Amino acid sequence: GHRERFEQQGLDLAECDFKTVLVDPPRAGLDADTVKLVGKFDTIVYISCNPDTLHNNVRDLSETHTCTQFALFDQFPYSHHVECGVILKKREGAPCSNGGS
Repeated sequence: GHRERFEQQGLDLAECDFKTVLVDPPRAGLDADTVKLVGKFDTIVYISCNPDTLHNNVRDLSETHTCTQFALFDQFPYSHHVECGVILKKREGAPCSNGGS
């Protein structure tokens, strides 16, 4: 069926105050611009199929966020593939999503 964009439905995203973002990137992880973008949110829920790129992205995000929860899911038994889930929360004193502090 036909889907309308938020703007077509009359929702002005600029008026919303989103505080949480969910990311589930490809095996390559998040690129630098996306890390910068998600770093503006108070809470990041990060799902990853690649622990190496997850580590790199969390290291970069640790400047503004701290890891509060981590889970490892063995969805593919008898293989080396795993899924990881991480919840990152903005550190005290880190810039807010609206540009304040």
